Amino acid sequence: MKLPGRKNRIAGLREFSADLVKLGEDIGFKISSRGWCYLLEGFGLINKAEFDKVENLINNCRRQGYLPIDFTAEEEGRQFSGIEIPDDDTPLEHFANVLRASLRCEDFYTPDWWIGEDYYIQMIVEKIDLKTLFSPVCEQYHIPIATTKGWSSMKQRAEYARRFGEAEERGMKCVLLYCGDYDPDGLRISDFLRKNLADLQDIYWEDGTHGYNPSTLIIKRFGLGYDFIEENNLSWIENLITGSKKNLASPSHKNHFMPYVQEYLKKVGARKCEANALVVRPQEAEDLVRSAIENYLGSGAIKRFEERHEDARQQIIGFREENDVEEMIENIVGNI
Repeated sequence: MKLPGRKNRIAGLREFSADLVKLGEDIGFKISSRGWCYLLEGFGLINKAEFDKVENLINNCRRQGYLPIDFTAEEEGRQFSGIEIPDDDTPLEHFANVLRASLRCEDFYTPDWWIGEDYYIQMIVEKIDLKTLFSPVCEQYHIPIATTKGWSSMKQRAEYARRFGEAEERGMKCVLLYCGDYDPDGLRISDFLRKNLADLQDIYWEDGTHGYNPSTLIIKRFGLGYDFIEENNLSWIENLITGSKKNLASPSHKNHFMPYVQEYLKKVGARKCEANALVVRPQEAEDLVRSAIENYLGSGAIKRFEERHEDARQQIIGFREENDVEEMIENIVGNI
Protein backbone atom coordinates (compact mmCIF):
# COMPACT_ATOMS: atom_id res chain seq x y z
CA MET A 1 0.00 0.00 0.00
CA LYS A 2 1.16 3.53 -0.76
CA LEU A 3 -0.40 6.90 -0.07
CA PRO A 4 -1.95 8.66 -3.08
CA GLY A 5 0.20 11.38 -4.61
CA ARG A 6 -0.79 14.33 -6.77
CA LYS A 7 -0.02 12.44 -9.96
CA ASN A 8 -2.86 10.11 -11.01
CA ARG A 9 -4.70 11.26 -7.90
CA ILE A 10 -8.05 9.58 -8.61
CA ALA A 11 -6.48 6.21 -9.41
CA GLY A 12 -4.35 6.52 -6.28
CA LEU A 13 -7.38 7.25 -4.08
CA ARG A 14 -9.23 4.26 -5.51
CA GLU A 15 -6.28 1.93 -4.94
CA PHE A 16 -5.71 3.27 -1.41
CA SER A 17 -9.41 2.82 -0.56
CA ALA A 18 -9.53 -0.71 -1.98
CA ASP A 19 -6.51 -1.68 0.12
CA LEU A 20 -8.17 -0.29 3.26
CA VAL A 21 -11.39 -2.21 2.57
CA LYS A 22 -9.40 -5.43 2.20
CA LEU A 23 -7.55 -4.80 5.46
CA GLY A 24 -10.85 -4.00 7.17
CA GLU A 25 -12.25 -7.36 6.10
CA ASP A 26 -9.16 -9.08 7.48
CA ILE A 27 -9.27 -7.46 10.95
CA GLY A 28 -13.01 -8.08 11.29
CA PHE A 29 -14.14 -4.99 13.23
CA LYS A 30 -14.52 -1.27 12.64
CA ILE A 31 -12.11 1.30 14.01
CA SER A 32 -11.93 5.08 13.87
CA SER A 33 -9.95 7.04 11.29
CA ARG A 34 -7.33 7.68 13.97
CA GLY A 35 -7.27 3.98 14.82
CA TRP A 36 -6.49 3.22 11.18
CA CYS A 37 -3.35 5.33 11.48
CA TYR A 38 -2.06 3.10 14.28
CA LEU A 39 -2.94 -0.02 12.35
CA LEU A 40 -1.14 1.17 9.21
CA GLU A 41 1.87 2.21 11.27
CA GLY A 42 1.92 -1.26 12.83
CA PHE A 43 2.13 -2.74 9.34
CA GLY A 44 5.05 -0.43 8.56
CA LEU A 45 3.04 1.41 5.89
CA ILE A 46 3.18 4.90 7.43
CA ASN A 47 5.04 6.66 10.22
CA LYS A 48 3.78 8.83 13.07
CA ALA A 49 4.55 12.03 11.18
CA GLU A 50 1.91 10.99 8.62
CA PHE A 51 -0.92 10.34 11.13
CA ASP A 52 -2.82 13.60 10.65
CA LYS A 53 -2.39 13.40 6.87
CA VAL A 54 -3.72 9.83 6.70
CA GLU A 55 -6.59 10.54 9.09
CA ASN A 56 -7.72 13.41 6.87
CA LEU A 57 -7.16 11.29 3.76
CA ILE A 58 -9.43 8.52 5.05
CA ASN A 59 -12.17 11.00 5.92
CA ASN A 60 -11.84 12.65 2.50
CA CYS A 61 -12.15 9.23 0.81
CA ARG A 62 -15.38 8.66 2.75
CA ARG A 63 -16.63 12.12 1.82
CA GLN A 64 -15.83 11.71 -1.89
CA GLY A 65 -17.26 8.20 -2.23
CA TYR A 66 -14.04 6.19 -2.53
CA LEU A 67 -14.77 4.53 0.83
CA PRO A 68 -18.18 3.70 2.33
CA ILE A 69 -19.34 6.52 4.60
CA ASP A 70 -19.80 3.95 7.38
CA PHE A 71 -16.33 2.47 6.89
CA THR A 72 -15.08 3.81 10.23
CA ALA A 73 -16.41 3.50 13.77
CA GLU A 74 -18.44 6.52 14.88
CA GLU A 75 -19.01 8.00 18.31
CA GLU A 76 -22.52 7.12 19.53
CA GLY A 77 -23.23 10.72 20.46
CA ARG A 78 -23.17 11.66 16.78
CA GLN A 79 -25.67 9.04 15.71
CA PHE A 80 -29.40 9.60 15.23
CA SER A 81 -31.92 7.98 17.53
CA GLY A 82 -35.64 7.54 16.95
CA ILE A 83 -35.27 5.91 13.52
CA GLU A 84 -38.24 3.62 12.80
CA ILE A 85 -38.28 1.04 9.99
CA PRO A 86 -41.69 -0.27 8.88
CA ASP A 87 -42.30 -4.01 9.15
CA ASP A 88 -42.38 -5.97 5.88
CA ASP A 89 -45.03 -8.46 7.00
CA THR A 90 -48.79 -7.97 7.42
CA PRO A 91 -50.28 -7.42 10.90
CA LEU A 92 -51.51 -11.04 11.08
CA GLU A 93 -48.18 -12.39 9.81
CA HIS A 94 -46.51 -10.32 12.49
CA PHE A 95 -48.88 -11.77 15.10
CA ALA A 96 -48.06 -15.32 13.96
CA ASN A 97 -44.33 -14.61 14.07
CA VAL A 98 -44.62 -13.25 17.60
CA LEU A 99 -46.49 -16.36 18.71
CA ARG A 100 -43.84 -18.61 17.16
CA ALA A 101 -41.10 -16.54 18.77
CA SER A 102 -42.68 -17.19 22.16
CA LEU A 103 -41.74 -20.85 21.70
CA ARG A 104 -38.10 -19.88 22.02
CA CYS A 105 -38.46 -16.87 24.31
CA GLU A 106 -36.18 -18.52 26.88
CA ASP A 107 -33.24 -17.62 24.65
CA PHE A 108 -34.12 -13.92 24.87
CA TYR A 109 -34.86 -13.72 28.59
CA THR A 110 -32.41 -11.61 30.59
CA PRO A 111 -32.04 -12.72 34.20
CA ASP A 112 -30.71 -10.55 36.98
CA TRP A 113 -27.03 -11.32 36.46
CA TRP A 114 -25.95 -9.63 39.68
CA ILE A 115 -27.93 -11.68 42.22
CA GLY A 116 -25.44 -13.00 44.76
CA GLU A 117 -22.50 -11.03 43.33
CA ASP A 118 -20.16 -9.10 45.62
CA TYR A 119 -19.24 -6.47 43.01
CA TYR A 120 -21.10 -4.46 40.40
CA ILE A 121 -18.91 -3.10 37.59
CA GLN A 122 -19.27 -0.44 34.92
CA MET A 123 -16.63 0.74 32.47
CA ILE A 124 -15.85 3.98 30.67
CA VAL A 125 -13.18 4.41 28.00
CA GLU A 126 -11.76 7.46 26.30
CA LYS A 127 -11.93 6.35 22.66
CA ILE A 128 -14.45 4.55 20.45
CA ASP A 129 -11.69 2.12 19.38
CA LEU A 130 -11.37 0.95 22.99
CA LYS A 131 -15.09 0.34 23.18
CA THR A 132 -14.87 -1.69 19.96
CA LEU A 133 -12.02 -3.77 21.39
CA PHE A 134 -13.46 -4.22 24.89
CA SER A 135 -17.18 -4.67 24.16
CA PRO A 136 -17.05 -8.42 23.31
CA VAL A 137 -15.42 -9.13 26.67
CA CYS A 138 -17.73 -6.76 28.56
CA GLU A 139 -20.73 -8.53 27.01
CA GLN A 140 -19.50 -11.85 28.42
CA TYR A 141 -19.56 -10.34 31.91
CA HIS A 142 -22.68 -8.18 31.31
CA ILE A 143 -20.77 -4.99 32.10
CA PRO A 144 -22.05 -1.66 30.74
CA ILE A 145 -19.39 0.21 28.74
CA ALA A 146 -19.42 3.70 27.24
CA THR A 147 -17.05 6.20 25.70
CA THR A 148 -16.46 9.43 27.53
CA LYS A 149 -15.22 12.61 25.88
CA GLY A 150 -12.95 14.68 28.08
CA TRP A 151 -14.63 15.10 31.46
CA SER A 152 -17.85 13.38 30.17
CA SER A 153 -21.35 14.81 30.05
CA MET A 154 -23.41 15.52 33.16
CA LYS A 155 -26.19 13.21 31.98
CA GLN A 156 -23.81 10.32 31.31
CA ARG A 157 -22.30 10.62 34.78
CA ALA A 158 -25.72 10.82 36.38
CA GLU A 159 -26.92 7.69 34.59
CA TYR A 160 -24.06 5.43 35.58
CA ALA A 161 -24.03 6.93 39.08
CA ARG A 162 -27.69 5.99 39.42
CA ARG A 163 -26.91 2.37 38.52
CA PHE A 164 -24.15 2.36 41.13
CA GLY A 165 -26.57 3.70 43.73
CA GLU A 166 -29.08 0.95 42.96
CA ALA A 167 -26.35 -1.70 43.20
CA GLU A 168 -25.12 -0.38 46.55
CA GLU A 169 -28.67 -0.52 47.91
CA ARG A 170 -28.58 -4.24 47.07
CA GLY A 171 -25.41 -4.69 49.10
CA MET A 172 -22.86 -4.81 46.30
CA LYS A 173 -19.52 -3.00 46.19
CA CYS A 174 -19.34 -0.80 43.10
CA VAL A 175 -16.38 -0.55 40.72
CA LEU A 176 -15.77 1.94 37.91
CA LEU A 177 -13.12 0.72 35.48
CA TYR A 178 -11.47 3.33 33.27
CA CYS A 179 -9.07 3.12 30.33
CA GLY A 180 -7.73 6.06 28.35
CA ASP A 181 -4.76 7.89 26.88
CA TYR A 182 -1.43 7.94 28.62
CA ASP A 183 -0.70 11.66 28.81
CA PRO A 184 -0.79 14.27 31.58
CA ASP A 185 -4.47 15.13 31.20
CA GLY A 186 -5.48 11.54 30.48
CA LEU A 187 -4.03 10.47 33.81
CA ARG A 188 -5.61 13.47 35.50
CA ILE A 189 -9.07 12.64 34.18
CA SER A 190 -9.05 9.29 35.94
CA ASP A 191 -7.86 10.91 39.18
CA PHE A 192 -10.80 13.33 39.11
CA LEU A 193 -13.56 10.83 38.29
CA ARG A 194 -14.68 10.64 41.91
CA LYS A 195 -14.90 14.42 42.19
CA ASN A 196 -16.90 14.61 38.97
CA LEU A 197 -19.40 12.12 40.40
CA ALA A 198 -19.47 13.85 43.79
CA ASP A 199 -20.43 17.09 42.04
CA LEU A 200 -23.73 15.40 41.13
CA GLN A 201 -24.61 13.79 44.45
CA ASP A 202 -27.22 16.47 45.24
CA ILE A 203 -29.19 15.99 42.02
CA TYR A 204 -32.59 14.32 41.78
CA TRP A 205 -34.48 12.65 38.93
CA GLU A 206 -38.05 13.31 37.80
CA ASP A 207 -39.13 10.01 39.37
CA GLY A 208 -37.84 11.20 42.75
CA THR A 209 -34.57 9.23 42.80
CA HIS A 210 -31.77 11.20 44.46
CA GLY A 211 -28.11 11.47 43.55
CA TYR A 212 -25.34 9.04 44.40
CA ASN A 213 -22.58 9.54 46.95
CA PRO A 214 -19.40 8.02 45.43
CA SER A 215 -17.40 8.00 48.67
CA THR A 216 -17.19 4.18 48.72
CA LEU A 217 -16.94 3.70 44.94
CA ILE A 218 -13.85 1.79 43.80
CA ILE A 219 -12.30 3.60 40.83
CA LYS A 220 -9.66 1.64 38.94
CA ARG A 221 -7.71 2.99 35.99
CA PHE A 222 -6.47 -0.17 34.28
CA GLY A 223 -4.86 1.36 31.20
CA LEU A 224 -3.04 2.58 29.44
CA GLY A 225 -0.07 2.19 31.74
CA TYR A 226 3.59 2.95 31.11
CA ASP A 227 4.79 -0.64 31.62
CA PHE A 228 2.02 -2.03 29.39
CA ILE A 229 2.94 0.44 26.64
CA GLU A 230 6.60 -0.51 26.78
CA GLU A 231 6.02 -4.28 27.07
CA ASN A 232 3.71 -4.29 24.04
CA ASN A 233 5.74 -1.82 21.99
CA LEU A 234 2.83 0.58 21.54
CA SER A 235 3.51 3.77 19.61
CA TRP A 236 4.54 6.95 21.38
CA ILE A 237 3.57 10.29 19.86
CA GLU A 238 6.53 12.61 20.29
CA ASN A 239 4.60 15.66 21.48
CA LEU A 240 2.12 16.76 24.13
CA ILE A 241 -0.27 18.62 21.84
CA THR A 242 -3.74 18.57 23.39
CA GLY A 243 -7.14 18.26 21.75
CA SER A 244 -7.27 22.04 21.52
CA LYS A 245 -4.03 21.92 19.46
CA LYS A 246 -1.96 23.55 22.23
CA ASN A 247 1.40 22.15 23.31
CA LEU A 248 1.43 21.19 26.98
CA ALA A 249 5.22 20.76 26.80
CA SER A 250 5.68 24.43 25.93
CA PRO A 251 6.37 26.91 28.76
CA SER A 252 3.82 29.19 27.11
CA HIS A 253 1.01 26.75 27.90
CA LYS A 254 -0.97 27.90 30.96
CA ASN A 255 -0.70 24.46 32.62
CA HIS A 256 2.93 23.76 31.73
CA PHE A 257 4.36 24.53 35.17
CA MET A 258 1.62 22.77 37.12
CA PRO A 259 2.94 19.86 39.24
CA TYR A 260 1.08 17.14 37.33
CA VAL A 261 2.66 18.28 34.05
CA GLN A 262 6.16 18.69 35.46
CA GLU A 263 6.05 15.26 37.15
CA TYR A 264 4.94 13.69 33.87
CA LEU A 265 7.70 15.43 31.89
CA LYS A 266 10.34 14.21 34.34
CA LYS A 267 9.13 10.62 34.13
CA VAL A 268 8.09 10.25 30.49
CA GLY A 269 9.26 13.32 28.59
CA ALA A 270 7.33 15.30 25.98
CA ARG A 271 5.50 12.34 24.50
CA LYS A 272 2.20 10.52 24.91
CA CYS A 273 0.48 7.27 23.96
CA GLU A 274 -3.04 7.51 22.60
CA ALA A 275 -5.44 4.75 23.59
CA ASN A 276 -6.13 4.06 19.90
CA ALA A 277 -2.67 2.47 19.74
CA LEU A 278 -4.23 -0.69 21.21
CA VAL A 279 -5.88 -1.55 17.87
CA VAL A 280 -2.64 -3.21 16.76
CA ARG A 281 -2.70 -5.50 19.81
CA PRO A 282 -6.26 -6.94 19.93
CA GLN A 283 -5.30 -10.04 21.93
CA GLU A 284 -3.34 -7.99 24.46
CA ALA A 285 -6.30 -5.60 24.68
CA GLU A 286 -8.63 -8.53 25.42
CA ASP A 287 -6.27 -9.88 28.07
CA LEU A 288 -5.97 -6.43 29.64
CA VAL A 289 -9.70 -5.85 30.04
CA ARG A 290 -10.46 -9.44 31.08
CA SER A 291 -7.83 -9.26 33.81
CA ALA A 292 -9.25 -5.96 35.07
CA ILE A 293 -12.75 -7.44 35.28
CA GLU A 294 -11.78 -10.78 36.82
CA ASN A 295 -9.77 -8.97 39.47
CA TYR A 296 -13.19 -8.27 41.02
CA LEU A 297 -15.55 -10.94 39.64
CA GLY A 298 -13.10 -13.84 39.65
CA SER A 299 -12.31 -16.34 36.92
CA GLY A 300 -15.58 -18.24 37.46
CA ALA A 301 -17.88 -15.32 36.66
CA ILE A 302 -18.82 -16.42 33.14
CA LYS A 303 -19.78 -19.89 34.39
CA ARG A 304 -21.95 -18.35 37.13
CA PHE A 305 -23.73 -16.16 34.59
CA GLU A 306 -24.29 -19.12 32.25
CA GLU A 307 -25.80 -21.16 35.08
CA ARG A 308 -28.10 -18.27 35.96
CA HIS A 309 -29.30 -18.07 32.36
CA GLU A 310 -29.76 -21.84 32.06
CA ASP A 311 -31.86 -21.94 35.22
CA ALA A 312 -34.20 -19.33 33.74
CA ARG A 313 -34.36 -21.23 30.44
CA GLN A 314 -35.35 -24.46 32.14
CA GLN A 315 -38.14 -22.77 34.08
CA ILE A 316 -39.70 -21.51 30.84
CA ILE A 317 -39.17 -24.75 28.91
CA GLY A 318 -40.63 -26.80 31.75
CA PHE A 319 -43.79 -24.69 31.96
CA ARG A 320 -44.26 -24.79 28.19
CA GLU A 321 -43.96 -28.57 28.04
CA GLU A 322 -46.22 -29.18 31.05
CA ASN A 323 -49.02 -27.08 29.58
CA ASP A 324 -48.79 -28.11 25.89
CA VAL A 325 -48.15 -24.49 24.92
CA GLU A 326 -46.49 -25.41 21.62
CA GLU A 327 -49.52 -27.37 20.36
CA MET A 328 -51.84 -24.57 21.41
CA ILE A 329 -49.84 -21.94 19.53
CA GLU A 330 -49.52 -24.04 16.38
CA ASN A 331 -53.31 -24.44 16.33
CA ILE A 332 -53.77 -20.68 16.56
CA VAL A 333 -51.16 -19.95 13.89
CA GLY A 334 -52.77 -22.50 11.59
CA ASN A 335 -55.96 -20.43 11.58
CA ILE A 336 -54.22 -17.20 10.55
